Amino acid sequence: MLEEWNREIVECQDCPRLRRWCLQVAQTKRKAFADQPYWGLPVPHFGDPEATCLIVGLAPAAHGANRTGRLFTGDRSGDFLFRALWRSKIANQPKADSLQDGLRLEGVLVTPIVHCAPPGNKPTPHEVENCRRHLAPLLDSREWRAILCLGAMAWAETLRHYRVKPRPKFGHGALHTESQTQIMGCFHPSQQNTFTGRLTEPMLQALTDWLAERRG
Repeated sequence: MLEEWNREIVECQDCPRLRRWCLQVAQTKRKAFADQPYWGLPVPHFGDPEATCLIVGLAPAAHGANRTGRLFTGDRSGDFLFRALWRSKIANQPKADSLQDGLRLEGVLVTPIVHCAPPGNKPTPHEVENCRRHLAPLLDSREWRAILCLGAMAWAETLRHYRVKPRPKFGHGALHTESQTQIMGCFHPSQQNTFTGRLTEPMLQALTDWLAERRG
């Protein structure tokens, strides 16, 4: 099923604004990556197809996953995240540079709530709604043991899917249990959070360790 879902994601044209933006970025490129081809398409789920745990993020970065074609690959947010996943023995290596770098995840799958890079990292509510058709089947595909939500929007979308009311307030370390699924909030590993110290490596490490322990 994962391969089929990923094909549908890559072929998706539901959000014209996002498709135009991703292609524009892929054509103009950033100077540092001028000699590299850009993916420029919606970015699929990534990780272990048999995963029992899930990481939900916001959206691909314009010069990160929109360039490399893999979530959290080729940008500083991904560097921060994959170091933690490697220390937690979820990832087989601490760096994610390209589709050919050999990165693998064990027991964990990664997905965003929006699969196209949005201008200013801000998808519209309508774009988030459009992309639910990709998130919902994944969330419904199994009884996840644990879901780590990177940022308030990922937290809100995940709890919305499970029809949690009233919705618990987002925070780093906020925890909600839905049936057999534990849902944890985590500050997003954006440069805004990591450079200011709002999210430190030990803070993220504690939650990736928590995720690793629940893989079974």
